[in-house]
Amino acid sequence: MEQIIVYTSTNCPNCRQVKTFLADKGLEYEERNIEQNDEFAQQVWDMGMRAVPVTVIGEYRILGLNTTQFAKALNQA
Repeated sequence: MEQIIVYTSTNCPNCRQVKTFLADKGLEYEERNIEQNDEFAQQVWDMGMRAVPVTVIGEYRILGLNTTQFAKALNQA
């Protein structure tokens, strides 16, 4: 299984949705809060993303709770 990384920010309702979605599926993930670590914010920026949540699963970069993209990424992981 590929590592799952979720880039979040504090008090972000969409971030909470993604974390709940992953937890409900029994998937472990690493949370990287961009407000608490400038390096994490730079990583999001370097991916070409300008908002969170961004979930990284292998080659997939998923913005928000895009269940279609999650299904593709998790089926290949």
